[in-house]
Amino acid sequence: MAAAFALFMKLIPLYVTVVLGWVSGRFLDASGRHIAGIMLYIVTPSVVFSGVMAAPLSPEVILLPFLTFGLSSVLGIGQLVLVRRFITDGSANLMPLCVGSGNTGYFGVPVALLLFGEEGLGLYIVCMLGTTLFENSVGFYLAARGRYGLRDALLRVARLPSVYAFAAAVVLNLAEVRIPDIFAPLFDNLRGAYSVLGMMIIGMSISSFRGLAGNLRFTAYAFFGKFVVWPLVAIAFWWLDANVFGIYQPAVHKAMFLISITPIAANTVVIATLLDTSPRQAAGTVLLTTLFALAFIPVMISLAF
Repeated sequence: MAAAFALFMKLIPLYVTVVLGWVSGRFLDASGRHIAGIMLYIVTPSVVFSGVMAAPLSPEVILLPFLTFGLSSVLGIGQLVLVRRFITDGSANLMPLCVGSGNTGYFGVPVALLLFGEEGLGLYIVCMLGTTLFENSVGFYLAARGRYGLRDALLRVARLPSVYAFAAAVVLNLAEVRIPDIFAPLFDNLRGAYSVLGMMIIGMSISSFRGLAGNLRFTAYAFFGKFVVWPLVAIAFWWLDANVFGIYQPAVHKAMFLISITPIAANTVVIATLLDTSPRQAAGTVLLTTLFALAFIPVMISLAF
């Protein structure tokens, strides 16, 4: 517990940023929607680009987003099959998003930078992209319950600027092209903005929630899938690769584990609202997992690392 408390103390600035976001939303009427576009189309692609440029790339590392995407898809579909036996309303279709994706960006990137440093952050971002692809393709498609077709899901992925930032960074990195020193401060500032604004968005989102609404069974299954099943799968991958396959270095194992313990993605609420599929249920569940993760992440990291 001493290690968990020490990590918790290091994370206090991040938690304070969440509180500042809550204050902004509660008393200044600020909304995460006001800065979401800037984050999606400018800041996030910049962080992905600079992170991948700093990562030590190899064919195995380049395949990491597809590995993460595959794991997210299997977990999300498996949980959906399970909960449909017990939850009969439309909220069941949100379960793949709740379990398969996570707040790997706004929440995970600042923690990854704190834990892993520059090089480890690059590997984390490469892994993180797989959950982003899942969220905007398979996760969205399943949540839509057939309301939107495969073409719409693919178009959503095609519109993700982070995908193109990742591809460009991979090509330049493999060509041994580096970011010019004159632009290094710019990318450092953008990464700082990503951390601050991303954590504040979480606080702003919390200020707009009004507690858990709806089916407690849904929340229980979401917690089980996100904080029990996903971490167990990440630990199994860690053990198998470290003891049997020997493909990846420990930094990758740790990055995958961190992805597995992040709370449910805030974008789940956005998608639920867009599809008019139990948005209040999604909002309440995201709120609870975010609050739970504030203590859960330090404890799990201290035990695993």
